[in-house]
Amino acid sequence: MLVLDANILIRGVLGSRVLGLLRDYAEHVDFVAPDTAFEEARESLPQILERRKMPVPPAMAMLTQLGKLVQSVEAETYQSFELLARQRISRRDEDDWPILATALALNCAIWTEDTDFFGCGVATWTTDRVELFLAQTAERGQSGM
Repeated sequence: MLVLDANILIRGVLGSRVLGLLRDYAEHVDFVAPDTAFEEARESLPQILERRKMPVPPAMAMLTQLGKLVQSVEAETYQSFELLARQRISRRDEDDWPILATALALNCAIWTEDTDFFGCGVATWTTDRVELFLAQTAERGQSGM
C-alpha cells in the first residue's frame, strides 16, 4: 500500500509517468490518498492549467478517472493520528498532516515530491525512485511495505 500526496495526483493528471506507474502496478499495489489530497488537487489544478494554457475540463475528468486507481481515504480512518502527524511534520508544512496521518494509520509509505515528509519516520518515495518500491512489492505479490 502506498499513500499519494496531492502533488502526485496532479502529476498523474498532467503527465504520463505517474499515470503509467499507477496503471502498471494497480494490480499489485493498493494506492490510496486522503480525501484532502483529492480536494487539494481539485483546487490547484485549474490555476496550474490556466498558467499552462491548457483546458480545465479534460484534466478534471482525468482526476476523476484517477479515483478508480487511487482510493480516497476518509478522515475517520486517519483522524486519530492527527496529533502525532502534526508533531512529526510541525517544522515543515503542518497542512500536510493528513498525508502523514494516513500513512501512520495504514502503516504504509508515502509517494510525494514534497521534501517536507523526509525524516518524519515513514518511508517516503519520490517519482524518480518509487518504481523500485512498486516492483519489489509486485514481486512479493502483496500490497505491503
